[in-house]
Order: sequence, then structure tokens, then C-alpha cells
Amino acid sequence: MSIVNFLEQNKNIMISEQYLKMDQQEMETRVWEIKQQLGKELFLPVHHYQKDEVVQFADIMGDSLQLAQVSAKNKDAKYIVFCGVHFMAETADILTDDNQKVFLPDMRAGCSMADMADIFQTERAWKKLQSLFGDTIVPLTYVNSTAAIKAFVGKNGGATVTSSNAHSMIKWAFEQKERILFLPDQHLGRNTAYDIGIPLQHMGVWDPQKDELVFKGNIDDIKVILWKGHCSVHEKFTVQNIQYVREHYPNMNIIVHPECSREVVQLSDYNGSTKYIIDMISQADSKSEWAIGTEMNLVNRLINTNKDKHIISLNPNMCPCLTMNRIDLPHLLWNLESIVSGKPINQIVVDEETSSLANLALNRMLNR
Repeated sequence: MSIVNFLEQNKNIMISEQYLKMDQQEMETRVWEIKQQLGKELFLPVHHYQKDEVVQFADIMGDSLQLAQVSAKNKDAKYIVFCGVHFMAETADILTDDNQKVFLPDMRAGCSMADMADIFQTERAWKKLQSLFGDTIVPLTYVNSTAAIKAFVGKNGGATVTSSNAHSMIKWAFEQKERILFLPDQHLGRNTAYDIGIPLQHMGVWDPQKDELVFKGNIDDIKVILWKGHCSVHEKFTVQNIQYVREHYPNMNIIVHPECSREVVQLSDYNGSTKYIIDMISQADSKSEWAIGTEMNLVNRLINTNKDKHIISLNPNMCPCLTMNRIDLPHLLWNLESIVSGKPINQIVVDEETSSLANLALNRMLNR
């Protein structure tokens, strides 16, 4: 069954009112009971951006690809209830065995960045870019993308990248061909390409809404084509936020995720993946000061677990990732009870062809 058809069939499945009326203690007790009942057959990977009410039940916490990989290695797990967003659960389904079933507690938990590059826009763009540049482009996609985009990249000789290995993967891509198309986050692509020595004036932007390449100058000079997508959370950190911290907290280190804009990354002291940020803060000197530019649930958790340091959010008006936060305690319990009852809901199924092609893109990265 295709992803689109599966979503169409399941879009009207809504949580029962009974779960919304339960008190937190009752729900927590029931989740612990189900975890004990199912034992090793149940596995709960939880992303760093999740709420604490969900984090407490995590069998493992991590970034999206790491969680999918660990899920695939856990052969005892029949039921993988992925507490993240849709593209993460898709990746888990791609990597796991057929006898392992992947579930998402709330099917509305998507990712605005991943949704900014749909397969129809991408295939249309690819045809136009091929007519402009010929066979000189390797497509790369951030793992924060749909299974369909991963499959497109795999089919066309490209690979996936993470925020941790983006530098090495872009270097790899340039060993294959003269140009790259980077999907779907323009900021990670721009920041990484700049870091490895590609001038900004050699980067163009593909606008999927206007279906056109945005670039000033001779298009033959283009080395990197950036898809016009972004993370709705990380794009909210601004130059003004940095200026405020520099003025009011002159001893504070500023660390941000590379999904932030080029201007913000350039003015920061450090930038790197979620794991990089967590490691930097946990290993930092006691009494050191940090302003962190990433998702608010994670920032709050770092504040609470590093009380010997002065930590703030780079943007104090920041909200948690809204789509990630759709995974809450009521939806988690609802999903778990459906599994126990023998009528599981919200299973994520990636069709065989998409899975096979997406695996090509993932393996080109993982096997390097």
C-alpha cells in the first residue's frame, strides 16, 4: 500500500474522548503497565524535541536517523511506537524488517520542512534543471524529508545526509558530478557548502512555488542548487537575537543548529547538529554561559540537566516545535492500547518500491 493511500484511509481516525478526559497520573500508570505487559516486543524511540510527559517512557532518545537505526537493530521489537514526526517513522519502516511494525501516535505529527519538497514539485524541478545543466547534478536530501524524496534521490544516484555528516556528504557529491541539488532545507545546504569552500555567489535557489531557479549572474557558475525550504523552528532565530545576547550577556557563548540562516550561523560562536549541541553543553565548564538556538523542549531539558551553567534560549519567545508536540501522553496511550487490543492504529507503511529506492540513498551515506 502506498503512503498516500494509507494516509487517506487513516486520516479520519481520531483519538477517543476518553483519553482526553483522563488525568495524567492515570495515563502514566497505564502506559507503564502496557510497557511491562508487552516487554521486549514494544520499543519506544523518542526524539530529543519531545515533551517530558513522553520522554519519561523512552527506551532510547536521539536524532531521527539514529532512532530508526537502533529500532532496526532491535529484532525483539515487534511494535515500534515512534515518538517523533512522520518522516522519522517512515525511515524506521524503511530500515526495519517486515515483521516489525512502526506506529506514529498521532498521524498529524508531520514536519513543515519535509512538506516543503513534495515529489511532484521535485520531479518537475529535476526535468527543468536537467534541461538547464544536463547530466551534471547529484541530488542530496537531508534525512528530514519524505520517503518519496529519499526514493527520488536514490533513483537518481544521490544520497541522504544528516546535520552531522553534511560536510563529508557534500564533498562526496562533488566527487560524483559538477553540481548538487540540496533538498529540502536551504539553510543547512548553504551553511555546509559555504563551510567547505563554495562561495555564496555560486549558489542558486530553486523556488518550487514559482517553479524557477533564482540566481543573479551566469548560471554556468552555479555549483549548488538549494531547494527553497526551511525549518519553521530554526528560522525564527535572528540576527537581532544575537545582537541582544552580545549586548546583555557579553560572556555568553552562542551555539546554534545549522538549520538556522546563514547570517545567524555566521555570527554565532558554534554551530552543529542536535548531538553536537547536547555534547558541547554537557562537556562545557561549570559556570559557563550559553545561549542555544534550537528547539525549546530540548533547550529547557538542557537547562534542567545542567544547573551548574547559565543557559538561555537564543530567542526567549520561542515555542516548541508544534508538529513534534502533537505526540502527547493521551495519543501515546491511545496508540499503545490499540496495540494491546489487537486492533493497532496509525501504522506507518512505506511501499516496497519507495522503500527500496530510499534505501539506495540511505546506504550510499551509511556505507561510506
